[in-house]
Amino acid sequence: MSYATKADHQRLLAQVAADRDRDAFRALFDYFGPRVKTLMLKAGADPAMADDLVQDVMMTVWRKVDLYAPHKGAVSTWIYTIARNARVDWHRRGAAQPYDDLDDLELASEEPDSETEVFAAQRSECVAAAIADLPNEQRRIIEYAFVEDLSQNEIAERLAIPLGTVKSRMRLAYAKLKGRLETLK
Repeated sequence: MSYATKADHQRLLAQVAADRDRDAFRALFDYFGPRVKTLMLKAGADPAMADDLVQDVMMTVWRKVDLYAPHKGAVSTWIYTIARNARVDWHRRGAAQPYDDLDDLELASEEPDSETEVFAAQRSECVAAAIADLPNEQRRIIEYAFVEDLSQNEIAERLAIPLGTVKSRMRLAYAKLKGRLETLK
């Protein structure tokens, strides 16, 4: 018997779910197994891997048969989704790098090298100079925001100015700092 219609597939899957009917499962396997294998071969699996993936897919169907929801799609859609996920998992496992023995690894020092330290110091000096050149009201807002880690609301309360004023001064300060510090990227 061919079992080629959607109704046949749903009936067979319902039998597997209800009674763990091995004959119904065998019929599903006979129908979908070759189709899943063809799908895997077209996706780049070698024949042995395609056979393994078919086994994985159909075992997942057996184990998770209770998760099939007919209102979400056809049995074929559900099985091909399982197959796609199995193929993705197979690719992920294949892309994994083997572990190296830790004794053989040379780890880079976590200490910054002298060039990095010099660049960081120069960048820090440039940022400090750019902030110092801001108008006093903008500089104070930037310092409150980044040194004292205050929110814009807290800055407005501390300076007794409207929140909108804090925001506009901060925007002006950012524009000036951006112009001065663009070369540090």
